[in-house]
Amino acid sequence: MTDEADPRVLAPGTAPTPFTAEEIREGSRGGKAIRVRIEIAGEEPLFRQNRYLDVDEEGATLERTQVTLDGTPTGEPKSERVTWRELQAHASFPDERTAVEEERIDTPMGELDCLRYAVTEGTLEKVFWFATSLPGMPVRTVTCSDGEVVMTVTMLSNTAG
Repeated sequence: MTDEADPRVLAPGTAPTPFTAEEIREGSRGGKAIRVRIEIAGEEPLFRQNRYLDVDEEGATLERTQVTLDGTPTGEPKSERVTWRELQAHASFPDERTAVEEERIDTPMGELDCLRYAVTEGTLEKVFWFATSLPGMPVRTVTCSDGEVVMTVTMLSNTAG
């Protein structure tokens, strides 16, 4: 249930999300494709492409495929139906453990104005940078455990289909 006063607040005690479900839907028209680099400590980097197919008012089919750096598939795509509200909920975090601030960062897509969400739980910290011009998933995510970086996800491209 959303807060009637703020559609970015999905439940009591949660911080406002960077985007509403409607903003994510509008930003995904035409079948958006996103390519990311996933770096896990001690492993070779992975690349994944997310494509939004069968886009409608309620949601889309999200197709995820592991790919090479140039976008060549290395495995079979996995697809699931998602709603815009479910995608919004991925960025809904407990208010008392979340710090939000504006930050401009350099990315493979150029400099972007972002909302930086730092979420802590014990010795685990996840930091998400959501580009204000790209409603949807973060353009960068860094996960630290006991102060050590254990995973980084970086958006390499975000294009309309």
